[in-house]
Amino acid sequence: MTTVRASVVQAASVAFDRERTLEKVGDLAAYAARDKAQLALFPEAFVSAYPRGLDFGAKVGSRSPEGREDYRRYYDSAVDVPGPAVDALALVAEACNIHLVIGVIERDGGTLYCSVLFFNSNGEHLGKHRKLMPTASERLVWGFGDGSTLPVFDTPLGKLGAVICWENYMPLLRMSMYSKGIQIYCAPTADDRESWTASMRHVAMEGRCFVLSCNQFNRRRDFPDDYGDFDDDNPDAVITRGGSCIINPMGEILAGPNFDDECILTADLDMGEITRGKYDLDVTGHYARPDVFRLFVNERPTPPVVSNASGAAAMEEPSEDEE
Repeated sequence: MTTVRASVVQAASVAFDRERTLEKVGDLAAYAARDKAQLALFPEAFVSAYPRGLDFGAKVGSRSPEGREDYRRYYDSAVDVPGPAVDALALVAEACNIHLVIGVIERDGGTLYCSVLFFNSNGEHLGKHRKLMPTASERLVWGFGDGSTLPVFDTPLGKLGAVICWENYMPLLRMSMYSKGIQIYCAPTADDRESWTASMRHVAMEGRCFVLSCNQFNRRRDFPDDYGDFDDDNPDAVITRGGSCIINPMGEILAGPNFDDECILTADLDMGEITRGKYDLDVTGHYARPDVFRLFVNERPTPPVVSNASGAAAMEEPSEDEE
């Protein structure tokens, strides 16, 4: 029976410093590889920051110059896809001979997106997922993804995909991923509450898949001195306390959750557990009722501007057969 050795990397990025964060990714991925991990998952927005605590100077009807400068600094540390940072991450995956799944802040035009990038162990960039629904104040600084980046990749390890943070509370998004046969369900997050673990156990049981959830563990010293206004300015004050975990298809915890420190959690995934679990629950198969409930997913790109040359097909409405 196939076994996959997987790690979740609970660590701090170097906020607003893309190059130093990329160096840290290389070191941490190498550490996971030395433990014979075949897959390493990094947290949401790891390159180069989840902007916890920042308000970007926004009030209803106004934005401050200081907030605009925070956005500029955030934008300057973001990742072009494709681009040099993607090339650097590909080299990390190849050098470590590891599949790499990592949260980044992607820039495209003047907009930032919370994205996940996927790389195989040969250093090939497989693709990306853009967060469909930023949560609350995240919408100030992150754009909305569309249905064109909802991939599940068929890799030598299994079918691999990602759903970011509170996207996991969107039942229809989860159903879409289950319908693609996802086996290794990556859930990079910024949620460090104990209730998050319960959610991840539910997803694993519902989808009869392995769930890898990964959050940052960071302290005040991991952010610039002039960053925001934290309640506790002690350099050792914990800002995000992690909670990363690995769950099997029956909802059993294989590793974590860890709320104490930076760490790499590793577990062996017995892929046969997926089939054994689907014996009595397959929500897109024998446990579905398509005569009562059906889901339509629009996976066409939805750019705001289309040309006559390329846009006609993209603008067409789905036919009844497609629905």
